[in-house]
Amino acid sequence: MRALVYDDFAAPPQVRAVPDPECPSGGAVIAVRSTGLCRSDWHGWVGHDHDITPPHIPGHELAGELVAVGPRVTGWTIGTRVTVPFVCACGQCPTCRRGEGQVCDVQFQPGFTAPGSFAEFVAIDHAAVNLVRIPDEVGDDAAAALGCRFATAYRAVTHHGRPAPGQWVAVHGSGGVGLSVIMIAVAADARVVAVDVSPAARELARELGAEVTLDGADPGVAEQIRAITGGGAAVSLDAFGSAGTCAASVRSLRKRGRHVQIGLLLGADSAPPVPMAEVISRELELYGSHGLAAVDYPALLTELTTGRLQPDRLIRRHLTLDEAGPALVELGTPDGAGPGVTMIHP
Repeated sequence: MRALVYDDFAAPPQVRAVPDPECPSGGAVIAVRSTGLCRSDWHGWVGHDHDITPPHIPGHELAGELVAVGPRVTGWTIGTRVTVPFVCACGQCPTCRRGEGQVCDVQFQPGFTAPGSFAEFVAIDHAAVNLVRIPDEVGDDAAAALGCRFATAYRAVTHHGRPAPGQWVAVHGSGGVGLSVIMIAVAADARVVAVDVSPAARELARELGAEVTLDGADPGVAEQIRAITGGGAAVSLDAFGSAGTCAASVRSLRKRGRHVQIGLLLGADSAPPVPMAEVISRELELYGSHGLAAVDYPALLTELTTGRLQPDRLIRRHLTLDEAGPALVELGTPDGAGPGVTMIHP
């Protein structure tokens, strides 16, 4: 098959022929139709993720159709359209038995712990607990967009943030995951303040329903949010992942507010200073959000089939596999991949 491969961290990714993946006895092989380009892929490429051993195929947001199933897999047939969470669970560890597969003790991650979806085919283990059937009403691009950013945002807003109608939600970072948060929060009838350094990203945030947009380069953005919202947001989410955005998110909150960390804190930002004095004095709640377990996908997919959530509205660019390597590298530049979500079609 053709796949995008990098032979070392930060080495130029190249498309070349590699062996087709073998089907695990309890897994499946998926023909990739759409796969998202995510900042997490860039973190892996530069070496921030210690689960990766080059040479490596990146890619973790995917949708496609089954082309092989293992002998221990029942209930799935060739040709079925499927997606998977970016954190694939084992289904057997104590954490999985509690229904928290998104933080499985022995998780399997295509694009990180194993070859990913920037390829014509990708293998998935533990198919019984990870495959998610795509409804006919949901296209491949929308389904692939769920894999990391949108599903993570969905859990962050609905499980952790829990804004009530009319409450203020601050979103720090208006890339793919931040825009997903904005869409989901607006659908919950929350009022949204969106923050980003990019004017184009702020414009897209307004298009998706953000009531106020602010320049993330302003060092006083947290104070601005507290003034705009009359004391602070009920929920604030760091959807970018840096020491600065994490601290600004916490400082944006009203008393008894909830901070949710979605953006990965890696490399130089792996141990950011958190304003714990404000956490104590304002009785704030801090959460992390790391994907969405496959068992929780039906509720999310229902919101797509009814049209309440439309992740395909976030997609602004479509690339071939040959164009994916330069786009991956560009994620480290100030403008990144541009506003919205980029989809790759192997």
